Amino acid sequence: MWQYAFPLLAVVIWSGNTVVSKMAAGTIAPTEISFYRWLLAAVLFTPLALRPVLRNWRAVRPQLGHIAVLGLLGMVAYQSLAYYAAYLTTATHMGIIGSLTPMMVLALSILLLGQRLTAGAVAGSLVSIAGVAVVVSSGDLGTLLKSGANMGDGLMLLAMLAYAVYVILLKRWGMKEVPALQLLYLQIVFTVIALLPMYLLMPKMGLSAANLPLVGFAGLGASMLAPLMWMHTVAHIGPSRASMFFNLIPLFTVMIAAVVIGESLAAYHAVGGVLTVAGVLLAELWKAPLRQRRALAG
Repeated sequence: MWQYAFPLLAVVIWSGNTVVSKMAAGTIAPTEISFYRWLLAAVLFTPLALRPVLRNWRAVRPQLGHIAVLGLLGMVAYQSLAYYAAYLTTATHMGIIGSLTPMMVLALSILLLGQRLTAGAVAGSLVSIAGVAVVVSSGDLGTLLKSGANMGDGLMLLAMLAYAVYVILLKRWGMKEVPALQLLYLQIVFTVIALLPMYLLMPKMGLSAANLPLVGFAGLGASMLAPLMWMHTVAHIGPSRASMFFNLIPLFTVMIAAVVIGESLAAYHAVGGVLTVAGVLLAELWKAPLRQRRALAG
């Protein structure tokens, strides 16, 4: 029972963090919350991870370049773009667009890792893309063709692409000699170092009673507790079964955004969200190889 409670709670926290990103817009600068969030996470993780990293330094040292790149993609680029997107779009849009990430990972896996192309991947991609198009066009595809996507939606798509590349590189490089907790900690440390110049140079709004809880939730909840629960989940039920919980993120994001910040749910949100998640499920569950199907048809 508890093995399913952890991934569910982790997904709820990450969904809530999308809403927190929207709430942070206007109360704290994107560079500030990015820096404070990861600095807090680094401080909290240090007692847990520093000694194991030092003991494992012989294995860690050759991987430092790879770990730095992962931190830049999965934490600096992804989260910074998401914070800027929050200024220009809704949390509901961000959650639904975010659900496209598994499709991006699948597409990059086929292109870069030689993963087999399946009928589900093709059909699911088309359905998911249609779903996201419905959302970013606010239900009017003609407007999307004429004017293009909202800038915030575009930034969120770029954020998801950065995270998808992060996942692909993590798969390609492996780094099995560096345990998950140590890998996460080192990425956070590199992220703090990378964000420091931007934090010092960019305009700041300062910490206040209005934004401190948001920084705390992002640093403690989304950056520490949720990853720890997720690592526990993957270790106990496996990555494939764990990944299915990600499909709940758009649903939880929409629900939390409606309750906490009063975002309204339009019909196109429901249609687009259902299409996007349905496409992901098609790709995950319909594993028939496309080439084999073609051969049988011929």
